[in-house]
Amino acid sequence: MNSRSVTAQGRGQARRAANSNAMEAAGRAGFVARGVIYVLVGLLALRIAFPGGDAKQADRGGAVAEIAEKPFGTVLLWVLGIAVAGMALWRLSEALFGGAGPDEHKPGKRAMAAGRAVFYAFVSYSVLSFAAGDSGSGGGSSDQQSQDITAKALGWPGGQWIVGIGGAVVAGAGLWIAVRALMRKYHKHLKLSQMSRRVRQAVDVTGVFGGAARGSVFAAAGAFAIAAAIEHEPDKSKGMDDTLRSFAETPVGPWLLVLIALGLVAFGVFSWFNARYRKV
Repeated sequence: MNSRSVTAQGRGQARRAANSNAMEAAGRAGFVARGVIYVLVGLLALRIAFPGGDAKQADRGGAVAEIAEKPFGTVLLWVLGIAVAGMALWRLSEALFGGAGPDEHKPGKRAMAAGRAVFYAFVSYSVLSFAAGDSGSGGGSSDQQSQDITAKALGWPGGQWIVGIGGAVVAGAGLWIAVRALMRKYHKHLKLSQMSRRVRQAVDVTGVFGGAARGSVFAAAGAFAIAAAIEHEPDKSKGMDDTLRSFAETPVGPWLLVLIALGLVAFGVFSWFNARYRKV
């Protein structure tokens, strides 16, 4: 057997693994885990919306810490971390072989899948590290992490441009997420024919509302990074927690934060719908 046939055989086996029932289960478990995280972040944000509310950070670290305090919390964190790892593997398979859908094999789509695979791998690592006893990992403050990264980047040659461009990319991604949600672009990824009319209505409510709220958070975080670059002040950069709190400082008071928080809960529920109806 020559090297070409061995390589072809290896690629065939890898492609079959990517399209296997196990990989599909991994992807669906990942959507369930993503939903849990967003629902908890949204609930934490609701707690801090009003004076005297809970002081816990409303970000992934706060969600992880919240789970850890529950009975069998460590076990739940291990399950959550492994499920997110499943999402990372599924996104990696999309990057390598393309996803479901006629346009999911395009280089741009596969590059985005690769980026998502890296992101979910990091999330999985941080959650599993926290479950293993490293309280400074998955439970760390996103605000402090954001400021530390910004301060380090600003110290590089051309650091202001790097931070500013990075902020613009995040802000642009947030607007892209929100617009795609409002246009219901997620329809092409879902098995709509398997949904009842009420389920489809629920999917659209949570998908549009949740996606718009999630995009707004990303866009605001990107805007703060741009401000940090312009003013050369790392403290201007904000993680998810401080970004969410900033919505309560607008002229409408805490009500905008309440709206965004409910939107994040809705996005969590939308993730659960994806776990059931996504084309994987």
